[in-house]
Amino acid sequence: MNPIHKAVFPVAGLGTRFLPATKAMPKEMLPVVDKPLIQYAVEEAVKAGITDLIFITGRNKRAIEDHFDRLPELEAELEHKGKTELLNIVRGILPDNVNCIFLRQFAPLGLGHAVLCAEPVVGNEPFAVLLADDLIDADVSVTQQLIQVAHAQGGSVLGTQEVPLEDTKKYGIIAGKSCAERTMRVESIVEKPNPEQAPSRNAVVGRYILEPEIFEHLRHIGRGAGGEIQLTDGIASMLKTRPVFGYNYEGIRYDCGSKEGFFKANIALGQKYHGLSIE
Repeated sequence: MNPIHKAVFPVAGLGTRFLPATKAMPKEMLPVVDKPLIQYAVEEAVKAGITDLIFITGRNKRAIEDHFDRLPELEAELEHKGKTELLNIVRGILPDNVNCIFLRQFAPLGLGHAVLCAEPVVGNEPFAVLLADDLIDADVSVTQQLIQVAHAQGGSVLGTQEVPLEDTKKYGIIAGKSCAERTMRVESIVEKPNPEQAPSRNAVVGRYILEPEIFEHLRHIGRGAGGEIQLTDGIASMLKTRPVFGYNYEGIRYDCGSKEGFFKANIALGQKYHGLSIE
């Protein structure tokens, strides 16, 4: 597999679970302690050697673009006041060698459609997909873990974790055979099956390394559940011709698409990295 330098961030969703906070502010800009949610995903990708960040956006998402842009007025003010530490934080949001590309998803046609929107920029290269809702605290970037597996196995890789049987209806669920430590060769994938129909408890969780062949499959599968183009359906189609692997990543995941997970992330990361405590 060729080197992986591009990552796609689907960020066009409306974030209705967090209304009214997300009425005028993107869900991805909600802060976990002192950084917006999207920055954690970006930092994970950059640690894995990603240099091209492709954001698939929608209306009212301009704040994401502004966050990763320079703000000379703020930098000048911090420099004038001698606030060097804060100045370094603001200037260090992105390394100089990292590029941001923003593309518009004009209709809410699903995760598969969002990924397909990135094709003109991704081209014929393997790439990563990161869902910012899934904040994963790991010693080694989860994206880096998946890239290593992709190179070792020679195929697409899905980040997975085992979930309770009653939760299978919330995820794409894979089944297959073990082929290496923490790694499975995927034989089937089903989108949000009921517990009695789930082929396993191995859930796909917000991280993907995909070969460019996925685009052709996404173009031809048509709309699936909810009238949307499902990434899971595209992967299921690609399984017929290309190897796909599931990797049970090392790290702690916080489902920040839910209020409970978002609250847990703030508490856990506040305590671990900022020395904060709740009396």
